[in-house]
Amino acid sequence: MRRETAYKLAGRRHDHPAPGTGIAKEREIRFKALPPGQLERAWEVLHVLKGLQIERTGDPLCLRVRYSVLDYSLEALEDALRDAGCALDNALYTKLVRALIYFCEETQRHNLDSPERLIKQSQEVYIQAWDQHPHGDRDDTPVELREYK
Repeated sequence: MRRETAYKLAGRRHDHPAPGTGIAKEREIRFKALPPGQLERAWEVLHVLKGLQIERTGDPLCLRVRYSVLDYSLEALEDALRDAGCALDNALYTKLVRALIYFCEETQRHNLDSPERLIKQSQEVYIQAWDQHPHGDRDDTPVELREYK
């Protein structure tokens, strides 16, 4: 049985663009103190990207960005900033948080791209498919001979 047939029999719909919630992300990008003026350079680099909202925070070495995980990832944004010559904060805590965010966003993007799985109604799909095929599942033996007493 093809996957599309199984999904159709189970009543699954894939017409919605994103089955999961939480695709809008809000992240902070932290910079080193040196070289000076990199916050303005980062603002110029990120400002040209469509669908990306940027705002300054109270911290002079931090920018807050909002984006959809379907369009951007923190890893891609930070790579673009590094290519533009910005020096990002490399403290141990920041590296750990960054690695966790990279992993979570990559996993979420992968899960959003893959089709939904049949979990709860998988048996019903095969029952309906079995009922639609001609088969010889009839036993001509009388009921009293089939039951063991």
